[in-house]
Amino acid sequence: MKIAFAIVLGAASIAAEQAHHWSYSGKTGPTHWAELDEYFKTCGTGKSQSPIDIHTASVHGTALPPLEFNYTSGPLHVVDNGHTIQVNVDPGSSLTVAGQRYELVQFHFHHPSEQQFNGKSTDMEVHLVHRDAEGQLAVVAVMLRPGPENAMVKSVWRDLPKEKEHDASPANVSINPVELIPADHGYFTLAGSLTTPPCTEGVRWFVLKTPLALSRAEIATFAARYANNARPIQQLNGREILATR
Repeated sequence: MKIAFAIVLGAASIAAEQAHHWSYSGKTGPTHWAELDEYFKTCGTGKSQSPIDIHTASVHGTALPPLEFNYTSGPLHVVDNGHTIQVNVDPGSSLTVAGQRYELVQFHFHHPSEQQFNGKSTDMEVHLVHRDAEGQLAVVAVMLRPGPENAMVKSVWRDLPKEKEHDASPANVSINPVELIPADHGYFTLAGSLTTPPCTEGVRWFVLKTPLALSRAEIATFAARYANNARPIQQLNGREILATR
């Protein structure tokens, strides 16, 4: 399935933004997304929706290909798009899995985490969104918990746009997304979807087992803008979850 580049670039696609306003609460919240626009119907009818609750005891480890991160430093392009803080990434950073290369195009944050482990969320989650040459999406999800400061996140927060739906590309500021990847690359993987309208399916998910630390101040900075921008847990519907040993 080919997915338009506009979908990759936002927590929601540009087309979805133009179609209808959506939110995380009330009459435009997750339980109503499928009703807001025909374009969003998969949010209600899809059978491979994300996020999910991973019951770790029921997932047995197996031999899976390693995640090869080839991320490079580049200029900061940060936007508050009205649903999250998102950083758009210049070409050059990539993820390779079993010889399949995916270009990193953006990453964004959720508070609290969208994925759960054994019914429990973490403080935050970052989604690193990749696209291959055919338009297929792969998302690497990293859980975020309180701990030491993350220098890259601190740099992003320092240059946040003052208003929503504005972006910033400060001069002489560079970041490397590899600072969002823990040293242990063990992961869970399954077929899923975008977690925001239009909830497009056919997304390959890699949920890292090991969380990464942000300082409590860094978590609080994001929460001050987005206290809850996590979609509720979706049904697994018989999907197989695989995990590295």
